[in-house]
Amino acid sequence: MLTLTYSLPVFTRRLEFIKISHSRSSVVLCAAKGPRPRYPRVWKANKRIGTISKSIKLVESIKGLSNVKEEVYGALDSFIAWELEFPLITVKKALKTLENQKEWKRIIQVSKWMLSKGQGRTMGTYFTLLNALAEDGRVEEAEELWTKLFSQYLESMPRMFFDKMISIYYRHGIHDKMFEIFADMEELGVQPNVSIVTKVGNVFQELGMLDKYHKLKQKYPPPKWEYRYIKGKRVKIRANYENDGAEKMPSQEKETVHSSEELLAAESNPNEDVVAEEGDQNSSDLLEEAESSLDELTIDSRTPP
Repeated sequence: MLTLTYSLPVFTRRLEFIKISHSRSSVVLCAAKGPRPRYPRVWKANKRIGTISKSIKLVESIKGLSNVKEEVYGALDSFIAWELEFPLITVKKALKTLENQKEWKRIIQVSKWMLSKGQGRTMGTYFTLLNALAEDGRVEEAEELWTKLFSQYLESMPRMFFDKMISIYYRHGIHDKMFEIFADMEELGVQPNVSIVTKVGNVFQELGMLDKYHKLKQKYPPPKWEYRYIKGKRVKIRANYENDGAEKMPSQEKETVHSSEELLAAESNPNEDVVAEEGDQNSSDLLEEAESSLDELTIDSRTPP
């Protein structure tokens, strides 16, 4: 029988290794036309509008308007007419800009408009609105907002709201309501800060209630240390409260002011405590001991042997 066999093909040329460049700077080559040109895409916008520029435009659009509610609300509605979602971040940044400019009436209008839309119902928005009402002199509206929030968030009310309402009543001389808020703080177990204790103590001194003043100072003494955030780090610094100056300054929140040397030391050593006052006391004690020892030496030298 005849059998057919297939022989392997004979390669006349040797296999050549093909080198593929792995460099990132390789250019795509077209057939006999050189490198392919890169054109910018038509549908890609070059100008990007972020939330900061939008908030600036929002402030500029309502800044020149009158105080009529319908006019301001209409300008705000037209500003967000083409937005798919409510621009909450833009409005919040606009409120911060208005707060820096001390435009309290505009803050009240924008906050109430945002809350009427059902947006931004947070403690930060309510505190901004409460602060604007207090600065604008609308004590009754601030009190209504406080009673509404206090009845709704009874056990979770932040301390800054108590501090703000006590400062409002302290500024306008409404002592009875200030004592009521302080009693609510004690009943709910909210620890008062230094400004609250100072204002309540000043009112006790004005009314002649010295026994209650001393009890208040014994119950809530000023803290020896305080925590501050310097460049994102929590630093423990010795508190320096001037009691006499704080008691003589009504309607102002006394803040502790530290020297630049203490702040630099806190920045360089965030894990260590800044105890500049203790160092000064120790140095003064050493100086007194040195002076006393010098006096003793002079007395001994003068006495005859």
